[in-house]
Amino acid sequence: QLQASGGGLVQAGGSLRLSCAGTGGTFAGYDMGWFRQAPGKEREFVASISYGGVRTYAADSVMGRFTISRDSAKNTVYLQMNSLEPEDTAVYSCAASPNGVEYEYWGQGTQVTVSS
Repeated sequence: QLQASGGGLVQAGGSLRLSCAGTGGTFAGYDMGWFRQAPGKEREFVASISYGGVRTYAADSVMGRFTISRDSAKNTVYLQMNSLEPEDTAVYSCAASPNGVEYEYWGQGTQVTVSS
């Protein structure tokens, strides 16, 4: 199972760090991703990291502001979010993929609200 945490209310320009902890098994061999869904919008890709942590990808909308990382020893993936904007307000979820394409395991989301 995956459990996301670290969300909250922050002012524009602020920072948050989200965590995604894997329980009941290791996700060391999986690519991991963060997604978000704002009210009335479809879920969108935010960032991903390869199972070895070598390759990372980020959506254009967050590139340069958000950084994904992982600590395999802790079975945890992080999303450092800086320079937050009201448009970043959404429920953020983490997911695990065995092949970097299809995500099979999804965690509960954590709410991020950015006030202007």
